[in-house]
Parts: sequence; structure tokens; C-alpha cells
Amino acid sequence: MSLPAPERHPADEPAAAPLLQASAAGVLRLTLNRPQQYNALSEELLAALRAALDAAAGDPAVRVVVLAASGPAFCAGHDLRQMQQRPELDYYRWLFGECARVVRQIRQLPQPVIARVQGLATAGGCQLVAACDLAVAADCARFAASGIDIGLFCATPAVPLSRNLGQKQAFELLFTGEFIDAASARERGLVNRVASAEGLDDAVAALAAAIIAKPAGIVAAGKALFYRQQEMGTDAAYQLAVQAMAVNVMDPVAQEGIGAFLDKRKPRWAP
Repeated sequence: MSLPAPERHPADEPAAAPLLQASAAGVLRLTLNRPQQYNALSEELLAALRAALDAAAGDPAVRVVVLAASGPAFCAGHDLRQMQQRPELDYYRWLFGECARVVRQIRQLPQPVIARVQGLATAGGCQLVAACDLAVAADCARFAASGIDIGLFCATPAVPLSRNLGQKQAFELLFTGEFIDAASARERGLVNRVASAEGLDDAVAALAAAIIAKPAGIVAAGKALFYRQQEMGTDAAYQLAVQAMAVNVMDPVAQEGIGAFLDKRKPRWAP
């Protein structure tokens, strides 16, 4: 299985789309496309991401979403130049709210989302990586919650970072602004796998293929359950999980899977 290649646009095209889309074999690849600005999260890019995720949520042909980026950086966070043009509290509330809505969309999407991190991911870019369900990084990638270096605490990135990393690991990133490499990001729980730059697409494709091989409805229900129970106390989480498993085992998909296991054959699931 190979990942779909992003659409090509002339490098000097002034009105190049801020987000590229390409689909193949159940994988929707969304590519941040502001390489000259290190894929900073402009208003236009956030709007494009929201629209693309909305469309993906209702598309049964999409089994996995890959969030990628063009150029040397994955994402350097918010577009500071654009932010400086409107120094208004209401505007900033709206802007950071838009970013938070994108992050919540990723979590609420029925399909798993894999971050393909080929380079630098800082501040809001680090937030995007943490918000994705899975992440694969090139060994040259670097990560930082570096807002504090310019007097801007990464409050919104703190939400997914503190849920991905141990408390002290997240605190250290947020309060020092220091960079960590891909290997350290994996050790701390920010990314799942690390590959060479040349092998990054193969590593992402292998992870996507492993998910696509499973029943789509069960994957979607499992993702919803995974995040719902995280927000509950232990007793409530078990109550929810017991009900979810009871309903799941009654599903014809699970019945076929159980029967196939007992018969020592591969399950015959509908595509």
C-alpha cells in the first residue's frame, strides 16, 4: 500500500491552495501547503482544514486521514504576522477557538488521523501532532512548545500535550520551550513511530494499512469509546466500556470474527 501523492502546484503560484488533498485506497491525505511560511496556521488554512475534516467525516470511502505538510517544516504554529494585524481580544478568542475546533474535529472524526511529521513542529504545530490519534515522525523532525520563548504560553497546546505525555514531561516542554528530537518524542509518547526521511511514507502507509484491514464500523466505535472513557472516572468508564463491548459482540462483524477465530480461518468481512 502506498500513500496518495499530494496535488502539485507551481512553486511560484501566488494563490496556491493552503491545503492540498489527495485520496487513494481509503487514505485521505491532507497536506499543509504554506511552505514559505513554515505552514503557519493562518485563518485560511484553519478554515480549509475544518472544511476538509467535515467532508471526511461523512465519506465512507475514507478509512484513514493522514495530516502531512509540504516543505521543510511540518507546522510552526500560528501565523504571527497575520495575528499582529488585528490586536483585538475578540479576534484572538475567535482565532484560538478556531484552532481548538480543528483539534476537536480530529478527535471526533470517525476515522483515525495519522500525523506525518517530516520536519519542525512547534507551538500550534506541536499541538496538531499531539491532537492526532497517531503520529509517525522522520528521524530529523523536532518538536517544541516554544511560545513561552516569545512571552506567549502555549495554553491550547497544553491540552493535548498534557494528555499525550506524562505530567512532568509536558510541563517541561511547555515551560522551557526546549526542542526535543524524534527519538525523544517517541520515548515521551508524542509520536508512535520514527522512520528515516526516505522511509517516512512507507512507515505511515504501513500504519494506515493495519487500520484499514480492520472493520470500519468497529474502528469508528472504538475511537469514540477511547476518548469518551478518558474523560470519565474509572467506575463510569467501566460502565461505558461494558455496555460498548456487549453491543459490539452482538454485531454481525464481531460474530463473524469470533466464528472465524474458532474455525481457524480468516474472517470474511465486507469491504
